[in-house]
Amino acid sequence: MGTIQLSRLQDYWKTGRLFTIPIFAEQMGRNRFLLIMRCLHFTSEADNGDPVLKVRSVVDYFNTKMNECYYPAKELSLDESMILWRGRLKFRQFIKNKRHKYGIKLYMLTEPDGLVLKFRVYAGGLDHEVSGKGHAEKVVMQLMNEKLHNGHALYMDNFYNSLGLAKKLLDNNTYCTGTLRINLKQNPQEVVQKNLKKGENISRYCQGVHIGKWKDKRPVTYITTEFEDKMLPITNKRGQVAQKPEAIAKYNDYMSGVDRQDQLLAFYPCERKTLRWYLKVAIHTFQLLLINSFKIYNKYSGQPKMTLYDYRLSVISALLPDKHFKTNPGPVKRQVPMPHKVSKITERNAKGKLKRKQCRQCTKGKKRTDTIWHCITCIEKPGLCVECFEVYHSSI
Repeated sequence: MGTIQLSRLQDYWKTGRLFTIPIFAEQMGRNRFLLIMRCLHFTSEADNGDPVLKVRSVVDYFNTKMNECYYPAKELSLDESMILWRGRLKFRQFIKNKRHKYGIKLYMLTEPDGLVLKFRVYAGGLDHEVSGKGHAEKVVMQLMNEKLHNGHALYMDNFYNSLGLAKKLLDNNTYCTGTLRINLKQNPQEVVQKNLKKGENISRYCQGVHIGKWKDKRPVTYITTEFEDKMLPITNKRGQVAQKPEAIAKYNDYMSGVDRQDQLLAFYPCERKTLRWYLKVAIHTFQLLLINSFKIYNKYSGQPKMTLYDYRLSVISALLPDKHFKTNPGPVKRQVPMPHKVSKITERNAKGKLKRKQCRQCTKGKKRTDTIWHCITCIEKPGLCVECFEVYHSSI
């Protein structure tokens, strides 16, 4: 439904001139689809204190599958993403510089091209595993758990970076590069207090960690354990060449993984307004799986590269059954019963008198009544008194 976008779910089953899309009604009825969406859930476990228990199985499945089937290149980026949610939720977050400012916060480990390797749903203060003091460092170490000791280069912004985290990652044979908050206590005072002119750079080293400050339009403090104090010529969009520290240049090249993933998701949005937050998270996860498969297909299939639109269409076509196989034959037409009709018995006995039948309703009350009336609609044509006719048929 992200490929064919309509305003309301019910519009996909409309038969008017503006809305006729037969594929949806052919595969599943509207009421059945809405009922499935209403009842859809992903766990039957009792509440164990986990705030994201309702989607824990979906998130774990994503992370496990990506860890099993794909191993990334050297460069990785870590950032947060948001799933729009303006309803009531204990762990709803606010990030002012995101497209969706209010919502469910996801911490994501990605490749620079937007392929998501692992993510975590952040439950705020309820997330006891990573909340509290050292929150950013806990998030980084948890997401990088399977990727340590392999020489990866991790790029992060100033929300995560610190001297302590850089040393910890370096001890685990993992490099880190990114911007740094100027007001951290462990920052060298020479770098913090130095006033620079445009284009100037100052750097200091401590136990294998390089902290520097460079001024372009405004001062930028950065940290790296991979790059030295080296300036590179960088050409901007206008063709102008400027000198930048190597750490800043590499950070600009490799830090946009989450932003690219958000961009791809925005092309074909599938999330709908719902009262159930876990449905949004689950559908978002399914979309991440689709985008990951698209990236991996273009990278390793050996086939001509496809656009995301064409890839989505090919996946949808492969999942749909053959044209001659109709999965939803439509509602069964119920036969409307004929109205019951009382009629006089026309058969006669040997003496020429009208035959009589025992009243079926009176017999139920253990009373014998002979009548010349019967119902010609019922198969057995039971005998019935005129007074018992309505009572008998209302009890069938």
